[in-house]
This record gives sequence, structure tokens and C-alpha cells, in this order.
Amino acid sequence: MSAEGDSDLLDELLADAGDRMRRTVDATRGEFGTVRTGRASPALLDRIEVDYYGARTPLRSLASISATEARLLTVTPYDKSSIPAVERAIMESDLGLTPSNDGNVVRLSIPELTEERRRELVRVARRIAEDGRVAVRNIRRDVMHDLRELKSEGEVGSDDERRAEHELQTVTDSSTAQIDTVLAGKEEEILEV
Repeated sequence: MSAEGDSDLLDELLADAGDRMRRTVDATRGEFGTVRTGRASPALLDRIEVDYYGARTPLRSLASISATEARLLTVTPYDKSSIPAVERAIMESDLGLTPSNDGNVVRLSIPELTEERRRELVRVARRIAEDGRVAVRNIRRDVMHDLRELKSEGEVGSDDERRAEHELQTVTDSSTAQIDTVLAGKEEEILEV
């Protein structure tokens, strides 16, 4: 195999790893959006699934959700008969919110967070960040395995393998740093009184 082919193969492997790590960082960032802070955010309800006619359905598919005030979320179901199921799903979630409705709209008042609840939410955010970092490291491990396999099969040389490993480590470090930056911002948001 030519050196040009080796380089293309390694570049493709590294591009794939970078893309997978980017998607992992984005997914982790999305998970952070579901962690409650003192402010109302429609993203808080992203994980809520409603038992709608026997099927687990994302709340976003059944209703429009908006933050009408700093501490108030309104959920407007497209089908008014689903209001009891929507309320039940919210009550059973880990958000600690109590819904109220007027027959058309479900209102969720976001109470002030206690110090204990803030610390608990910081722990949740740190767990989400650690899950993201583990996923990034798993991608790195898989690609390192592929690189070593290519070297042992004689498809790439030692120098190319070392260069690729170095580039992979750079992408890994960058991805974990992005997760840490988002975590720091989320912790600050949670602890903000």
C-alpha cells in the first residue's frame, strides 16, 4: 500500500473520531439543558414522556412548551383530553414540580432552589459531564485499537501511527475541555441565587 493510501486511511479514521467526539459533546450539552436551574426553560421538560393512549410519547410531541415568565412554564397540549396524562408524567418525573391547569393550559411554577437541591443538581450535572468524558475516552480507546491493528497488519508505519495517536489525543483533550467548560457554566447557573 502506498504512503498516500496510509495517510488517507489515517485521516479518515481521525475525521470519524473527531466527528463522533463532537456529537458526544453536543449530546452532553443537550443533557445539561434538562438539569433544572432557578429559571424556567422549556428544555427542562425534554426528558418527559407521557403515556398517551398506551404509547410513551415525548411531551414535546403532544404540546407546545414556553417560558412565559422567568419562573413559569406553560404547557399547552394540542389535545386537551391529554392534560391529566401530561400532569401525571410531570408529577412522576424527577423535576420536583407541581403542575396546575385551567382546562386548557398546564402551568408549572419554578420555585426557588434550596441550597441542598442546588448541591444535588450540581452532582447531577457532574455525573452528566463524567458520562460525556467517558464516552469521549471510549471513542479514543476504540480508535487507538484500530490504529494498532492497522500497524500490526502492516498497513501503516510506526511514524504515521504515532502522529495519528498524537492528533487523536489532541482531539480527545479538546473534547473533554469543551465538556468541562459547559459543566462550569452549568454549575455557575445552578448556584446563581
